[in-house]
Amino acid sequence: MAAPTASREHRRRSRPLPPRCLLVSILALAAAATVASAQLSSEDYYDASCPAALLTIRSAVATAGCDASVLLDDTAGFTGEKGAGPNAGSLRGFDIIDNIKMLLEVLCPQTVSCADILAVAARDSVERLGGPSWTVPLGRRDATTASASLANSDLPGPTSNLNGLLNAFSNKGFTTTDMVALSGAHTVGRAQCKNFRARIYNDTDIDATFAGGVRASCPAQAGGAGDAALEPLDGSSPDDFDNAYFGNLLSQRGLLHADQALFGGGATDGLVRAYASDAGQWESDFAAAMIKMASISPLTGTDGEIRVNCRRVN
Repeated sequence: MAAPTASREHRRRSRPLPPRCLLVSILALAAAATVASAQLSSEDYYDASCPAALLTIRSAVATAGCDASVLLDDTAGFTGEKGAGPNAGSLRGFDIIDNIKMLLEVLCPQTVSCADILAVAARDSVERLGGPSWTVPLGRRDATTASASLANSDLPGPTSNLNGLLNAFSNKGFTTTDMVALSGAHTVGRAQCKNFRARIYNDTDIDATFAGGVRASCPAQAGGAGDAALEPLDGSSPDDFDNAYFGNLLSQRGLLHADQALFGGGATDGLVRAYASDAGQWESDFAAAMIKMASISPLTGTDGEIRVNCRRVN
């Protein structure tokens, strides 16, 4: 794992407002993958074919303030992953990926895959928001299809319990530590009322003051505009990539049922306590898990393609 190039405090002081860039959902990147032996290359993969690739991605992420199947729009031939239950209305920032791809197609036509753009943009977004950095292996190619059914079956939803979360991640080759560390990506981002309504009105393992505050924007009655009302997944520091998410769980202030499921007398309580008290341990485990995720079932060699437009196959 590469060490961060600057201290967290320096990055917070020097960066502008947090970018709109998508972490593309940590879970979405793993949705339809199985562990495979295909090998990726080091970060110098594009040094000869597109020397400005990584700088272009980093600059676009800053300006915006995995096989990339999740990027594909629906077609007559398949229904993709954007509208899958856990993703619908929640995955955002696709326009940022579009802009990066457009720039790279001008510089190096059909050279840099959308899948590699996603992996690098996720890393750069985390670092931009004050989190850790890591080395991203490169050389992925893009999928030529996507699957809503696999996304719906493999992605744990906002109401998942602890066993459901552990099983979903274990099925992709992740350990309990990987799962809890990656769940910490919910330190940034927003969720829709329809995904946390049941928790704030029905769950008992929730801080009463917290629940009351969130209810103000999320009506008990389902349907209508209220369903799309947004609340930060980490109300303590919603635009900083820090370990406050885990502190929220200790105080029963997890926004989603699946968040609070990590802390409540189960097997992951110890990890949540450790990450809440030691940001460095969480950052290290998160970066290691992201490197692991980035190497799940990549398309390499002659498999797949290099899309010209990330939203559709060539």
